[in-house]
Amino acid sequence: MTLLFDLAMRDLWRQRIHLICNVAILAGVLVPLMVVFGVKNGVYDALIGELINDPGTLRIETTGNSAFTQADVDEVRGWAETGFATAKTRSVFDFVNVRLAGVNKKRDAILVPSGTGDPTLPKDLALGPQEAVVSANLARQLDISEGNDIQIFTQATERPRQLMLPLTVVAVLPDARLSGRSILADIAVLDLVEAFYDEYALPDHGITEGRDIATRSPEFEGMRIFARELTTLAALQSRLETRFGVQTEARTGEVSGILNLGQNLNLALLLTAGVASLGLSAALLFGFWGEVARKRQTLAALALLGIGPERLWVFPVLQALVSGVIGLVVSFMLFFVAGAIAEQMFNSALTAEGGLVVLTVLQGLAITAVTLGFVAAASFFAARSAAQVDPADVLREGAT
Repeated sequence: MTLLFDLAMRDLWRQRIHLICNVAILAGVLVPLMVVFGVKNGVYDALIGELINDPGTLRIETTGNSAFTQADVDEVRGWAETGFATAKTRSVFDFVNVRLAGVNKKRDAILVPSGTGDPTLPKDLALGPQEAVVSANLARQLDISEGNDIQIFTQATERPRQLMLPLTVVAVLPDARLSGRSILADIAVLDLVEAFYDEYALPDHGITEGRDIATRSPEFEGMRIFARELTTLAALQSRLETRFGVQTEARTGEVSGILNLGQNLNLALLLTAGVASLGLSAALLFGFWGEVARKRQTLAALALLGIGPERLWVFPVLQALVSGVIGLVVSFMLFFVAGAIAEQMFNSALTAEGGLVVLTVLQGLAITAVTLGFVAAASFFAARSAAQVDPADVLREGAT
């Protein structure tokens, strides 16, 4: 086999013009496909990454005045499409004043219901009932840092005493994740504020005047829900509206548009790759068949040297595989050159993120395997005719 390989390589080098032609055929088909595929990866992955990195993409907010119970929230949490769900109190009671403990400077802010598992929070952060996460805007205005104690207090002037709730800041979120002057807190905090505005007595917080809190039956105006992933957002929104008969707000149209774009691009690439593969297969098949026809004298001589048909077919296959490997190396080199040129020509925010032309190692290995498979299959058909070479007939043709 070593001798056969050495002879095949010597013959391939002697016929290097044909080798160059086969390499050019491979590169001419592979490079444009890889560039288009790489651009699709870069642009689409950047768009999807932008959506995934923005937790608001997965959020669904119920609108209008509805009535939900804790059982309703628990039901939604149990749905397969749901990633996180919490109740919302009446929006008119979301506004509170905030200050650092022991400091007079204050700002008004919006209380947002949250909890452990909220995609808006830092990953793996557990939000307790006495803890809060504040927006960067509010943190800058009040000089709040992680670990500080803050106080939120109400703005109800009709009650003889204000509600004061101490909370510990466990995180400060950047503007991209939480805008304005906002505070993320457990729903129990918001429910307590609402109970205060509804003129219930809260003895645990020093407010003894008002209705008996034991008679209160909590109902929530809405829900703040996050889908488990982008592909379940539309289904979750539809299920919510059907189950509870409410209106919701979500970025479903934008997400669906991006997902459909990805599917359409995949179909277009699949069609293009299919047509290109047919052309490549035909070119390789007839090219290797022609190679075998030109080398009938060489194959006949090898047969006279004692190389039987069961090994003679290996000769053109070895040459084809080596040609394929060289073609792949040249194609990947040209792909990287074309990718670098594209990055320079279309210098955008995408190039700063992950690149405009992206081809993963796994995708590169897949392209290599498929290409060598095509080459091996095309050369195998040509090799079958090589194995059927009759040395006597070939030498007789050469003599006439």
